This record gives sequence, C-alpha cells and structure tokens, in this order.
Amino acid sequence: MRYGSVCSGIEAASVAWAPLGWRASFFSEIEPFPRAVLKHHFPAVPLHGDFTTIESNQYEPIDVLVGGTPCQSFSVAGLRGGLADGRGNLALEYLRLAQRTRPRWLVWENVPGVLSSNGGRDFGAILGGMVELGYGIAYRVLDAQFFGVAQRRRRVFVVGYLGDWRRAAAVLFERHSLSGDPSPRREAGKSVAGTLGGSSQSGGFRITDLDNSGAFIPVTGKTLLSFDHAANPLDENLISFADQVRRLTPRECERLQGFPDDYTLVPNRGKPAADGPRYKALGNSMAVPVMRWIGQRITTSERRHAT
Repeated sequence: MRYGSVCSGIEAASVAWAPLGWRASFFSEIEPFPRAVLKHHFPAVPLHGDFTTIESNQYEPIDVLVGGTPCQSFSVAGLRGGLADGRGNLALEYLRLAQRTRPRWLVWENVPGVLSSNGGRDFGAILGGMVELGYGIAYRVLDAQFFGVAQRRRRVFVVGYLGDWRRAAAVLFERHSLSGDPSPRREAGKSVAGTLGGSSQSGGFRITDLDNSGAFIPVTGKTLLSFDHAANPLDENLISFADQVRRLTPRECERLQGFPDDYTLVPNRGKPAADGPRYKALGNSMAVPVMRWIGQRITTSERRHAT
C-alpha cells in the first residue's frame, strides 16, 4: 500500500504503518520543527509544504490519503457550491486533493469537537463532500487508552472507501461492536499502563487530555491543576506521584503517543531539539497504536477482496 500524508506533523501514520510494509509517496507539513523530524527520519520521502499546491500527478499514485486537518469552521455553502468553490478551508482542501489524486481509501482525523461544530453542520458537510466524490464512509470516536497507551485521547476517525461504504465500516467497526455493546471502561484511579513506571498512594495514575488541544493533563483520582495552554505551553506536561508534581519528560510524552524513545530528539538548527517544540509536536500528533490498528484493518480488507 502506498499513501500520501497531509498535515503530517511528525508522522504517526508512518511509524504505525511501516511494520505493515506500507510506503509513503509524499508528506506535507509547513511547521519547521515537524519538518526537521520528518527530514531526519524519512530523508527519502518527498516533503511538500502547503498541501493545497500538490498537483494530481506530482508524486507517485497513492492508495490512501491520510491527514488530520485543523478543525476550523467553514461555510456549508462552500460545499453546496461544489468542490470547485475556492472559499473552503483545509478540510475542503483535503477533499479537493482526494479529488485530484483519487486514492481508494481516505483516513481523516480530528478532535471530537468537530461533531458539534456549527451544530454538526460542519462535520456533515465534510462527510457530504466525501460522498460527493464517490466515497462510502464510516466514522467512529476512538480512544487511545484502549490501544495500549497510558492516556485517554479521544479522536474522531473517518474512513472512506471509493464506491463501497461496507469496506469503510468493516475497518472501523468490529463485528461485535455493531450489536451495540459499549466499549470497556476503567475505574478512576486504576493504572492504565506500565509505560512510565511507579504508582501513587491512591492506586496508580492515568493521563487524560483536553479534546480541543494537544495538552496532556495528569490526574490521580482528581484533576490536580488547570492551565492556560496558550500562556503556559510547557506547564501541561506534568505528572503526579503521591502528591509530588513534575513535568512529563519529552520521552514520556513520546511513550504516551506510542513513538519510540527519543523519536523527536533530532538535530534542529544545528543542535539537539529543545523540549518546547518536542512537547508541541507530540501533543499535536495522532496516537501511533490507533493508526496501526486502522492500517491493519485496511490491510485485512485489501487481502480479503484481492482478486
């Protein structure tokens, strides 16, 4: 399988899908530090800037177009006017790129807030645009804590397959989940993973996050702090053991997202990367184990329907 990635960040998709034998045709990212990470780990993959300028035949053909475009409100009239309307935002530009490149599969990710944005009309317009392009679609909110990492991180994933909604639904939904069985839940205060080691007197720790930011918020039974993410971009990276509070290290944040240790510790402007850009890039990333699960299920679908 060959894929193209937009709003690539530090490429959780590539870390997830490399063991499956998938190959990247291109990345697209405009932020300087994530670009440095991509150049370090994937020097052979073409690194585009603004993905809205990618032409239809500029890179090798792709089977999958993956991306988590920023959630910005946009005019439903933009889609009503058709995909030729130039007033759309990056979500619409993702659809326009799908129109140009025509992959079999779409994988789109966003925060749960997109479901209620503009009364749900924004999300409906995105889905409607995919259908307009001929994709059968399914969407689901997936939580990273159920994929083996020590944080609660709920994200909306949309999968589209060209011409058949059943292929998309089979990726995101296990057979038993279609019967309405709820996802399992852990009790508050119970340890959710041993990745970081240690425990508090209250019986463990868990990491949660704000749905509309990349912040990691620690709790030990109760939330210990709140913060202004814009004013204090580092202070969210804290963890508490038995009433002693410290910042999470960048390496711990890498583990929370399923990346290899020191994945973001790359040369940047002639010296090792500072902690600040590493925290930001990791907080904005997708969780690697969730992306691997999606990739595995797409692979299974491809093999099942191979002729």
